[in-house]
Amino acid sequence: MKKIFLLFCFAGITSTTSAQTITRLDNTKVTAAALDQKIQALMNAANVQGLEIAIFNNNEPVYKKAFGYKRIDTKEPIKTNTNIYGASLSKAVFAVLVMKLVEEGVLDLDKPLQDYLPKPIYEYTPNKKWHDNYSNLKGDSLYKKITARMCLDHTSGFPNWRWFESDQKIRVKFAPGSKYLYSGEGMVYLQVVLEHMLGRTLVDLMNSKIFTPLHMDRSSYAWEPAYENDYCFGHNAKGELYEKDKDNEPRSASTLETTLDDYSKFITAVLRNSLLKPVSTKEMFTPQVRLRSVQQFGQLSMVDSTTNDAIRLSYGLGWGLLQSPYGVGAFKEGHGDGFQHYTILFPQKKTGILIMSNSDNAESIFKELLEVTIGDKFTPWYWENYIPYNYKMN
Repeated sequence: MKKIFLLFCFAGITSTTSAQTITRLDNTKVTAAALDQKIQALMNAANVQGLEIAIFNNNEPVYKKAFGYKRIDTKEPIKTNTNIYGASLSKAVFAVLVMKLVEEGVLDLDKPLQDYLPKPIYEYTPNKKWHDNYSNLKGDSLYKKITARMCLDHTSGFPNWRWFESDQKIRVKFAPGSKYLYSGEGMVYLQVVLEHMLGRTLVDLMNSKIFTPLHMDRSSYAWEPAYENDYCFGHNAKGELYEKDKDNEPRSASTLETTLDDYSKFITAVLRNSLLKPVSTKEMFTPQVRLRSVQQFGQLSMVDSTTNDAIRLSYGLGWGLLQSPYGVGAFKEGHGDGFQHYTILFPQKKTGILIMSNSDNAESIFKELLEVTIGDKFTPWYWENYIPYNYKMN
């Protein structure tokens, strides 16, 4: 098994030269060759099947490389233009779309979303498998208070997903705007309202406002036949393949299919304010709600701690936020069966990183990757449950 991992980790595709240097947050340098070696060693140690990384200096990618395989059984290498499931990285792109609509005067962040519709959301006939069915809100008055801002900063009161509820029914769990609860449902509710309101699909909006302007030619919130020739399979912790899910209906929170090349274009646009006005990006990266839980999910999400007070951990509009000596850090995770991603941007330093992987083991090397690549020692790795593969509990 060790021999296999040594082989696949050297199957990278790079757009950098080995002598090129990358500048970290603290202005120290690291060569592309040194990063190649370190990344390969970490993948070997943690049994990570495939990994892609883009690093940004001066608001542009200066290191972009794919390591390993898109599927371990055939040893087909990942390339930087190989399609990969984006999971919750979807939310960051959707947030930019929403802020674009705000700029255009189509949407007010603080107007209740129900007020945009001519009839209650629960009276619309569902035409999707499940995500646009709001019939269970008929007896609910709280949902009428939900705004776009609440959907983006995860204070809508909706659960993460309705299928996590004991009866699998959508409901508002607390007064909207009163506290944080990570919610894919909140993002999807905003999407559905926009689709009813504008008479346009999420795919259409994304193509016209984001993907076409940025030439993100292999990105969509729906599976496209063009992806069949080159896409990633997810791998579980044992290195076994998951079945590829291709029948997802477009959902703003979770169904993005993209590539490292394409998502790097998106990150570059965010850093350069080429899609949004600087004032909109500033609003997106302004803290809306402080986060004090020990971890983001699970039982420890209900327990408060002062651990992350030093970085003033909070949520903005579609992005998590932290404060560092180098200014705000805006981050977004992606996590699904066989796919684990992370991106964090430090706009004041014009620096950032995008990590994408098709392995359930990838998060176990994120802490060390962030430190060695851009000198990010601020990401709240324990809160994110990015427990290092060699971490020893006290």
